[in-house]
Amino acid sequence: MTLLLPASALAQDGPTIDVVKSELDTTWLMLATCLVFFMQAGFALLEIGMSRGKNAGMGVAKILVNFAIATIVWWAVGYGLTFGGTATFFGDSGFFLGNGTELAGEGVDAAGVGFFAFQLMFAAVSLAIVWGSTLERIKFGAYIIFAIAFVGVIYPLVAHMAWSGGFLTRVGSGVQDFAGSSVVHLTGATAAFAAVLFLGPRKGKYGPDGKPRAIPGHSMPLLGLGVLILWLGWFGFNGGSTFNTSGNKFAEVIAVTNMGAVGGVLGALFLIWVLTRKLDVGMIANGAIAGLVAITAPAGYVEMWSAPIIGFVGGLVVVAGVLAIEKKIDDPVGALSAHGLAGIWGTLACGLFTSERLAGEVGVGKAGLFMGGGAEQLWTQFIAVVVTFGVVFILSSIVFGAMKATFGLRVTEEDEDAGLDIAEHGMYGYPEQFIPAPELVGVGSSRPQAGTAAPIGSTSEVTA
Repeated sequence: MTLLLPASALAQDGPTIDVVKSELDTTWLMLATCLVFFMQAGFALLEIGMSRGKNAGMGVAKILVNFAIATIVWWAVGYGLTFGGTATFFGDSGFFLGNGTELAGEGVDAAGVGFFAFQLMFAAVSLAIVWGSTLERIKFGAYIIFAIAFVGVIYPLVAHMAWSGGFLTRVGSGVQDFAGSSVVHLTGATAAFAAVLFLGPRKGKYGPDGKPRAIPGHSMPLLGLGVLILWLGWFGFNGGSTFNTSGNKFAEVIAVTNMGAVGGVLGALFLIWVLTRKLDVGMIANGAIAGLVAITAPAGYVEMWSAPIIGFVGGLVVVAGVLAIEKKIDDPVGALSAHGLAGIWGTLACGLFTSERLAGEVGVGKAGLFMGGGAEQLWTQFIAVVVTFGVVFILSSIVFGAMKATFGLRVTEEDEDAGLDIAEHGMYGYPEQFIPAPELVGVGSSRPQAGTAAPIGSTSEVTA
């Protein structure tokens, strides 16, 4: 009988346009959430590839445990402190997601839970950035303690100030940071900077003359796969930050994001060739990351033509930054440059390239200096960079300093020599490289003890 009903009757019984739009928006946000979650795999492969074989397995445990802790802490306090109201520095509601009923005085529906999940992925990405600079010498317990402090206090403070009506939205014309060049990437890199200052370099990184020596990662294919996964995840990272499908703006943001990434690749390729006459794989990979980081803040504010320019400069910045920073600071994956310096550049780039049209669409700030808007937005972006760096560095230094003064941050020399896989986790990521095959030494032979393994060296010449 239903087939005989008039179409108008069926339309009256079906969902309204508003309901369909809301469901479509939520579906897109959940797809973007999944893409951003997949970035955890990208970070894992990138960091494992840039580690030596004796530390490869540690990266798996670190990614899984950090994401688990971030999720619990975000649910308990992080989300409420970030988005539970519009106070100057912290939100004051929505803890434990308001028990599923209320956040900042409003009911939490399916769309609200979706926003919670999406923003969790951002906090987890920022936390993941912290650890690339600390590879191969930090105690696993430090991950757990700092993850609680970072997701529970440090990240929510910065994100609230920029994204939830807090302090940085009230400075000048209001900070522009569409998806987090500053909030996510500079925050993570600044915490990493504090960590390495307390941690010190890996054993053997600097020679008797004080000059840095290359400690190559063991797998450039894993590095490349990690970067491509991150690149894919960034489409959800930036595109999802539209939060809806209205006007198909998310498609424009994704296209702009891709243009920024390719600009970063070409910028890094150009500068490393000029400086070394070699096409360094690690530098090119970091160029892609730097281009993506640089375009993250401007993604919703700039016209398509400016995206590759912003990315290209990001590629130049990361190469110059890695080479300069390596002279004094041991950063195995180049995170301080790719996420920190490129994050600063991306945040400032809004003050240069934001178009009046797109600033009006998003409803934040003004046009940039090169687009006829004067220097006001650039000044606002500069203040945001200074505030973000200062707040994160001070708070992170307090946490890392306290850990170092109590149970310590760094593994022993013996454990560092043996590798964190066996020293911290009791197994190797690549056991056949370190444990002789049973048919060669007799079935039942004992596993080498920590400090006795002789890792197989890498032949890669990449420095990043």
